[in-house]
Amino acid sequence: MAAHPGGLTAVAPSPAGTKSGAAVSVRGLIRSFGTKSVLDGVDLDIAPGEFVALLGPSGCGKSTLLRALAGLDHEVRGSGVISVPDRVSVVFQDSRLLPWDTVLGNVTLGVREHDADARARKALAEVGLAGREKAWPHQLSGGEQQRVALARSLVREPQLLLADEPFGALDALTRIRMHGLLQDLVAAHRPAVLLVTHDVDEAIALADRIVVLDRGRIATVRPVPPAIRSSADAAGHEALRRDLLTALGVEPVHTPEPAAVGR
Repeated sequence: MAAHPGGLTAVAPSPAGTKSGAAVSVRGLIRSFGTKSVLDGVDLDIAPGEFVALLGPSGCGKSTLLRALAGLDHEVRGSGVISVPDRVSVVFQDSRLLPWDTVLGNVTLGVREHDADARARKALAEVGLAGREKAWPHQLSGGEQQRVALARSLVREPQLLLADEPFGALDALTRIRMHGLLQDLVAAHRPAVLLVTHDVDEAIALADRIVVLDRGRIATVRPVPPAIRSSADAAGHEALRRDLLTALGVEPVHTPEPAAVGR
C-alpha cells in the first residue's frame, strides 16, 4: 500500500499476514493535530497471537496509534503504511454500551450472521454473564459492563483486538479479575492484541512484549518471558519493572514480591 504524505493513511486488510508474517505492520507512521506532531515515524510489527502492551506518558501518542490501526483517526493529518487483518475489534475504557438495548442486543450490534444470537450467548457465557442476556446496561456493575464489551468484541472472532485502557476505570480487585479473564479469552481465541495502558504492572502481567512510546517515537521494547509474566521469576519481574519505570521517567521504588494474577 502506498503512503499518502500530508493525508490520512488508508488501512490495508492483510488476512494472510504481511510478508514478514506479522498480523500488524506499521511503517513510518506520522500523525499530527494542526502543528502538533503526535506520532513521528513509528514502525511496529505484531505477530499473529502476540500480546503487545503499549506504555507511555499522557499525550505521547498511544491512543492515536491505536485509533490509526482501527481506522478511526479521520480528524488528523498523517502519512505512513499500515497493514492489519480483516477482522479488528476495539475495546475502550468505557464500555460504550447502548443504554436503550439489552445486553444481548449490545453484543449482537452490527453482527449480520444468521447465528448472531447463538454466538452472542456463547460469548457472554465465556465472560461469565450467562443468564444476563435480557439485563439492561444500567443494571450491571462497571466490571460487568466491561465484560459485555469484551463479549461484543469477541463475537466477531477478531484477528486483532485493540484495547484502549479497558480496565482503567475499574477498582483494583475487579481489575485483577479482568486481567485473568482477558488472559483466558486471548488464550482461547488467539487474536493479536495491542493494549494501551499507563499501568506498568498490568503490562507485565498480560503482555508478551512491552513497547514504550515517548514523544511520538518508540523508545524502548522489552520482551516479557513467561516466568516473569507469571511472577515465578520475582527478581526478573522487579528488574523489568524498574527498567520500564526508568524508561517512563519515573524513579523506581522497591515493591513487594508480586502476587500471581487471579480471578
